[in-house]
Amino acid sequence: MRKIIYLLTIISLTALYGCHKEHSIPSKYVYSKDSLKIFPDYKNIIIPANIAPMNFQIIGDAKEVLAEVCAGDINLVITANSRNEIIFEEKVWKQLIKNEHGKGINIHIFTKGEKEWIRYEDFKMDVASPIDRYLSYRLIEPGYELYRQMGLYQRDLESFEVKTIYENNQVQNTENNHCVNCHNFQNYSTDRMLFHVRSAHGGTVIYNKGKIEKMNLKNDSILGPAVYPTWHPKMNRIVFSSNMTGQSFHMLSKEKVEVVDSESDLIYYDADRKSIRNIFKTKSCLETFPCWNPEGNKLYYSAAYLPQLDTISDKQAYAFFLNHFKEIKYDIMSIDFDPEKEIFSNPQVVVNCSAEEKSAVVPRVSPKGDFLLYTKGDYGQFHIWHKSADLWVKNLRTGEEYALAEANSNDVDSYHSWSSNGKWIAFSSRRDDGNFTRIYLTYFDRKGQAHKAFMIPQERPSDNTLLLKSYNVPELTKEALKCDENAFRQVIYNKDAQNVQYSNR
Repeated sequence: MRKIIYLLTIISLTALYGCHKEHSIPSKYVYSKDSLKIFPDYKNIIIPANIAPMNFQIIGDAKEVLAEVCAGDINLVITANSRNEIIFEEKVWKQLIKNEHGKGINIHIFTKGEKEWIRYEDFKMDVASPIDRYLSYRLIEPGYELYRQMGLYQRDLESFEVKTIYENNQVQNTENNHCVNCHNFQNYSTDRMLFHVRSAHGGTVIYNKGKIEKMNLKNDSILGPAVYPTWHPKMNRIVFSSNMTGQSFHMLSKEKVEVVDSESDLIYYDADRKSIRNIFKTKSCLETFPCWNPEGNKLYYSAAYLPQLDTISDKQAYAFFLNHFKEIKYDIMSIDFDPEKEIFSNPQVVVNCSAEEKSAVVPRVSPKGDFLLYTKGDYGQFHIWHKSADLWVKNLRTGEEYALAEANSNDVDSYHSWSSNGKWIAFSSRRDDGNFTRIYLTYFDRKGQAHKAFMIPQERPSDNTLLLKSYNVPELTKEALKCDENAFRQVIYNKDAQNVQYSNR
C-alpha cells in the first residue's frame, strides 16, 4: 500500500512539474566543511502550517545548484534558477506542508563549481500551528525629515498577493502631500480599523463596519494630536496616546536619529458618541503606547516619570531632552478599567525597567492574557532607532521576565504583534543591513519560548534586498480588509474632518 501511495505522490508531483526539466541528485559528491549560506536564513526554523512558499537563494559562486526536498512520502529535486534561487511552485509547496507528518521538510543542497559536486549539511523546516492569514504594514522610505511616497498594505501570508490599503501620492500635487501612519484593528478583525492622515487632508480615518469617517481628534483640552491607538477588544472605544514628538540627529554615534517625546498623555475616544477625554494629563509623566488586555478590563502603557519637567519652562524642557535623552527610561504600567462605568483606576507598575537603568515600551498582551510582550532597550521610547532594542516577555502568571533570545539579533528588533492564537509573533528588525526594517516571524511555544526568527517569504528572495523601503507596524488579522482603497481616498480628499466633543466625565 505504501508503494502505491508513494507512486501516486510522484505522479502528482510530476504533473505539477510537467513543464520543468527532470533532475536527479548527483551520484558522486563530497561533503563541504563550510556552512551553507542562504538568504533569507531559513535553516532549521519552525514555520506556520499555512505559510507561502519559503523560497531562498544560495549565496556563493556555484555554477549549478540542486535541492533535494523530502517531506513524508514526498521526495523531489528542484534545480535553482540562474540566480541560484530555489523557487517552490505553490501547489507543490502546499503538498509538502500537508505531507510533512510531524517530521518537517528536510532539504539537502548540492552545488557544483568548476569540477565536482558538493553536498552541504542538511537543514529542515518544522511545521507548527497556522498563523493569521493577513499581515498589514506600512512601507516608507528610510528618510528623516521629508517623505515622498508611502502607503499601507495588506499581505496574504498564504500566497504572495499584496493589496494596497491606501497610498498617499495618487494625486500628483505637493499641496496634497500627506503622511499616513499608525493603522490599528479591533481584535484581529477587519470590521473596524483606523489610520492617521497627517498634513494635507489630515484627520483620523476610521472604518467601522462599512462606514468610513474622517475625524479631527484635536481639541483645546487635549495635549496634541492622537498618535498610537489601541481599539478596545469588545467596545467601540479607542485609547490613543497624545504625543509631542520631534527628531534630533547625532553627529558622532552609531545611532542615526533620536525621536524625542517631550510631552505625552493618554486619551479615551468614544467612537459612538464622537467624544474624547483625557485619561491622564500630566507634564511630569510621559504616557505612551497604550494596549488593552484581551478581556478589555485593563490598559497597559509605557510611562517615564520626570518630575523636573514640572519646574522648568518649555524652552528649558527642549534643552533638557537634547542633553539628557539617554537618561529617560520608560516602565510598563497598567491601569484597571470598568467597562460598564467606563472609568479607569489603580495605576500599577508591571515592568520596572527604570530600576535597572533600561527602558521598556510597546506592551502587547497575548490573546490568552498570560504573557506581556514588550521591547526593551537602553533608553528612550522610539526603539526602532536603537540597536540595543530586543524583544522581552513577562509571564503574567508567574512574574518571570526574560529576553526572547532565539528571536533577537545584534541590531534593532522592535515593533511587534501577536497572532490571534498566541503561537506567532510578527516584528520588525534591522538585522540584515542595519538600515532597512524587514518583517520577521517567530514561533512562540507553550513553554513561553521563542524560536529562531525568519523573514516573511517573498516570491523572489531578492525582493527584500531590492526594495529600498522599510516595513513598519506589522499587524496580523484573520481576514482581509473589506474596504477598497478608492473608498478611503474619496473620504480623505473630499470630506473635511469632523470635530469631536470634549467630555469631562
